Amino acid sequence: MQELTHYINGEHVKGTSGRFGDVYNPATGEVIAKAPLASTAEVEKAVEVAAAAQPAWGATNPQRRARVLMKFVDLLNRDMDKLAEALSREHGKTLPDAAGDVQRGLEVVEYCIGAPQMLKGEFTDGAGPGIDMYSMRQPLGVSAGITPFNFPAMIPMWMFAPALACGNAFILKPSERDPSVPLMLAELMEEAGLPKGLLQVVNGDKEAVDAILHNPVIQSVGFVGSTPIAEYIYGTGCANGKRVQCFGGAKNHMIIMPDADMDQAADALVGAGYGAAGERCMAISVAVPVGDETADRLIEKLVPRIEKLKVGPYTDGNDVDYGPVVTAAAKANIERLVQTGIDQGAKLVVDGRGFSLQGYEDGFFVGPHLFDNVSPDMDIYKTEIFGPVLSTVRAGSYEEALKLAMDHEMGNGTAIFTRDGDTARDFASRINIGMVGVNVPIPVPLAYHTFGGWKKSVFGDLNQHGPDAFKFYTRTKTVTARWPSGLKEGGEFHFKPMD
Repeated sequence: MQELTHYINGEHVKGTSGRFGDVYNPATGEVIAKAPLASTAEVEKAVEVAAAAQPAWGATNPQRRARVLMKFVDLLNRDMDKLAEALSREHGKTLPDAAGDVQRGLEVVEYCIGAPQMLKGEFTDGAGPGIDMYSMRQPLGVSAGITPFNFPAMIPMWMFAPALACGNAFILKPSERDPSVPLMLAELMEEAGLPKGLLQVVNGDKEAVDAILHNPVIQSVGFVGSTPIAEYIYGTGCANGKRVQCFGGAKNHMIIMPDADMDQAADALVGAGYGAAGERCMAISVAVPVGDETADRLIEKLVPRIEKLKVGPYTDGNDVDYGPVVTAAAKANIERLVQTGIDQGAKLVVDGRGFSLQGYEDGFFVGPHLFDNVSPDMDIYKTEIFGPVLSTVRAGSYEEALKLAMDHEMGNGTAIFTRDGDTARDFASRINIGMVGVNVPIPVPLAYHTFGGWKKSVFGDLNQHGPDAFKFYTRTKTVTARWPSGLKEGGEFHFKPMD
């Protein structure tokens, strides 16, 4: 049994609270490690170290800070396989998916290498008689991030890379379910040249979260997770005077128009709905075919694809389509919601109940499920299931399909599959959802754009990564300067007589 640590001031530090959380291998159901759950005092110690290290880092010019990130990118590529294996072991996702988790974080780090350009201020010459005016973007000081289990590499990098590039110190509170990769990332950052104390990893549960939210030194908090916790963190953080960005749950719809390429749409739905066992905030969990004929054609295409999905542990090779869900509790919740869907009248077209894998009977595997004839009043439609369950809601028209997505309280991502440019443009323009795909099932923006939903999927006014990250992790200071006019005309070669 491995006992994990915190990472404070460049060292692995054992927990002192006496409390631990179990870390599982979801494929086997075995506890493979225990993670320390920090006390308030341990969080305060990490913040104290970070606050002492930050001023020198903030005074380091942005180009030198960017060079650390350049080296970090090299180290991520060097250790990609090692990071992916550790991630898969604790999360359960396949190795290619785990490598993609690291890669999408790496791309944000690459973007942050452009910090010298992004941190340039503005200048006005001659704003008034003898007056110049200019602005500076300066670091906040100490920032913190509370990150989820489903992307233990990507989302921490989405937060700490821009925070550090802007000159801040950063406290990372990763998910206690899969904390090894965040610890490895902190080691790699210091190998890349980051001074000690600037990236602290503190494992913990609600006590650590509350310690972060109430600590007066921490100036900003980022969070990704469920909507109820996002609301709590946003409200508590703002009440304590912090800058806060919180990203919550999702219920992502994909509208399939009658003119869509049905093979392309079915392939997209299978990948977006079942990849990573559905444990993605950008997973497509609701298919909305327009018209019964479209729905029938779509179901006909989906069923054989879903039935052929290979479910297994990451150790079974790169042809595994998805692995287990993260915990036994997550599996039980998914199975409960599936039964609720049946009880409320949805048609279970592909039944993944009772799925069992020989040799992995104790693992947290959930078979793929496909529902048809789902209605908006059903729990499986309203709730984020976060599992390999795809619901089909039939719409009679484009306007009805559009209204379904617009009326849902979540607004993270959506997609439309069509060959008609006018329909696609109308959808992209009118939909009240933050990220939109046109014939793209998971419209996660690249690193140089921003990531963020609308409605109850987000709390705060700035998105993650892209230009918004440099706004979130800095404050603007505006200077108005006036110098007395005392211009001299030529040199003086003689002593002036005293008056």
